Amino acid sequence: MTLEKRKSTNLKCSLEILHKEPLHERVPTHDEDGNALGDFMMLFPGLRDLAEAGLRSRVDILVEILSQYREVVFVDLNVPLNLLWVSIKHKPGLVLELSTYVKSRIPEAKLVGVPPEAMGVK
Repeated sequence: MTLEKRKSTNLKCSLEILHKEPLHERVPTHDEDGNALGDFMMLFPGLRDLAEAGLRSRVDILVEILSQYREVVFVDLNVPLNLLWVSIKHKPGLVLELSTYVKSRIPEAKLVGVPPEAMGVK
């Protein structure tokens, strides 16, 4: 299952569930202006074992959170691996802000190995 951010005509963006090629072929590395994108991963232990209603609830939460940020340009939720990938435009502290927001709504979520500079720490 893949959630990809799509631009819409209004300020809100939508996330669609898609089935596509491998992640390494889909993840953008640069924005439309040629600037390098950052990314982070979050682990959701037990996600693949949830009943459909539980999975849908978490997907809805992720859509609600991630669609609020214009800096989020790509999202992939790999249910079999219990893994969320998010590609973002550079903004100091955004990884910490987003991951904390997700964790506040989905407590089992865990941020995976992010270098200090991505967290806005020097």
